[in-house]
This record gives sequence, C-alpha cells and structure tokens, in this order.
Amino acid sequence: MTGPRLATRLRQRAGAFVVDNFFRSASLLGKLHPRARPHKHGVSVCRDIAYTDSGLRAHRLDVYRPRERAGALPVIIYIHGGGFRILSKDTHWLMGLAFARAGYVVFNISYRLAPRFPFPAGLQDCAAALEWVLEHARSYGGDPDRVVLAGESAGANLVTALTLMSCYRRPERWAQQVFDSGFTPRALLPYCGMLQVSNAERFKQRRSSISTFVNDRLLEVSRCYLGSDPQGHGTMLDLADPLVVLERGDQPDRPLPPCLATVGTKDPVLDDTRRLESALSAMGVEHEAIYYPGEVHAFHAMVWRDNARRCWRDTFRFLNRWVTS
Repeated sequence: MTGPRLATRLRQRAGAFVVDNFFRSASLLGKLHPRARPHKHGVSVCRDIAYTDSGLRAHRLDVYRPRERAGALPVIIYIHGGGFRILSKDTHWLMGLAFARAGYVVFNISYRLAPRFPFPAGLQDCAAALEWVLEHARSYGGDPDRVVLAGESAGANLVTALTLMSCYRRPERWAQQVFDSGFTPRALLPYCGMLQVSNAERFKQRRSSISTFVNDRLLEVSRCYLGSDPQGHGTMLDLADPLVVLERGDQPDRPLPPCLATVGTKDPVLDDTRRLESALSAMGVEHEAIYYPGEVHAFHAMVWRDNARRCWRDTFRFLNRWVTS
C-alpha cells in the first residue's frame, strides 16, 4: 500500500472510531436519563433474542411492546444505521421506545457489520430477522399482516432492499425466500437513506460544500461494504443500490408499498431522497418525501429539536393513514 493510500486508510479508520464512540456515548448517556426508562412510557422490553442459531451477538433483536394495548398490534421492524459498519440495536433503543409508545410492537435488530462481514452479509441477516419476525410476531402481540419496515441511513438502504426482495423476483436464494414467503410491507420508512452505496463520489460532486471528514465517511461506507470492485457483485449490486432499481423503472411482481422518506436539507446524502421521490413518482407509487430545513443526518433521533418532533408526528400521521386506519 502506497503512502497516500495508507494515510487515507488510517484517516478513515480514525474517523470511524470517533463517530462510533460519539454515538455510543450519546446513546448511553441518553439511556441513563429517567425519562428513557421504558416503564415510564408503558412499554416493556425483551432484550437479546436470537433470530438465528449462530450464537453471534449480531444475530439478536430486542422487542418493545406497549403494555396496555390489547389485540394484535401493527409491527415495526427497525434497522439501525451506521454506514453498515458501526452501531447496533443497543444504540438505537430510542426508536424502539418511540414506536412502542405509539402502539406498535417493535423488533429492533442488529446485523453483522462490514468490513469483517461485507455485502451481502448484513442484508442476509435482515432477511433472516424478517423471517423470524413473521413467524414469531403473534407471540409478542404483533400482527404479521401489518408489518412496517423502517430504518435510517444504512438501515434505510437495508429496508428498501428488503422491500425490493418482497416485491421483485430475484435470483439469489436468500432473496427468493423473502419473495416466496408472500410478505410485502404495509409501509416503508427510509429515513435519510444512502440508497446507492456504489459511486459514493457523487455526493462531493453534487455538493462541493461537503467536508473532507464527511466525504471520507461516505467513501469508507462504499469501500467497506462493497469492496474495491462494486461491479464485481454483478446483478446482486441492485440490492446495495435499490435506488438504481427504482430509477430504472423496473416493474415489480407485486405492488410496492406506500413510502415516507424524510431527510434534513443539510444532510450530505440529501440527494438520494430527492432521487427516490422522483423515481417513486415516475412509477406511480404512493409516497411522501418531507424535507426539514437546516437539519442534519439522522436528526429524528435528536428528539429535543422541534423538527425531530415534527418528523415523528409526520411519521405517525403517515402510518395512521396506511397501517392503522
């Protein structure tokens, strides 16, 4: 490895370490706040349930459930972000709590992370978790016929890819299993999604104001997830670039679900939500795209901000229309 390439690699690893520790520390501090205790919101939590028999900690999920709601409740499967290489269900407890407070049974999952487990490992895990949820949802008071796929950033990519696997016949055996299950989500919620992992250089080309630090993170996502030759994945690359499939206008074998895409206007991956809105419009898919002025990446987790609270209200309004009504 040459000097400049080594320097870039070291800078990227250092940056990932800083970002990972920042979010983990913030999550832990937030969890210590008295208002973060699930019982104060009428929510019970079952933690660290294995959805495969691998024994890996990455193959576990948490279930958040409102305690006072009767009957089979709609289900949220939440998939965390972190550039496919950092964070977990434990850093994203807030999402489980927020949806459960509103009356949903939430399955908040972890999955194997790159670069140790590159594409398609994480997506295969999400497919396995989905299969487990469909089989076990009723045991936790959930309705397997009303499942919403939600996630932010890399998680938005994964839930969009899962949606494609449920609506398009694919050649991959594990994707075929999703399609053959007959499952389609009631709704799709891709928050601030990076929906095309290949060609990460496009963000800097479109928005010259993106800092070197942020640009390094975006390039790192692509390299760690897809390797040095994304095209080497062949047609399977569509499942890392689900936005490209939608922009091509490929007709699904089953109707695509209603989609709510949310993003801040200062998010470096803003353009992918704009492209998603255009693609869904061209395909005639029910959707909303909402842009929150001045907000940064994953701002909906910053619940003390007005726009974050507005984003959650917009989310529940959308779900009330398409899932609970």
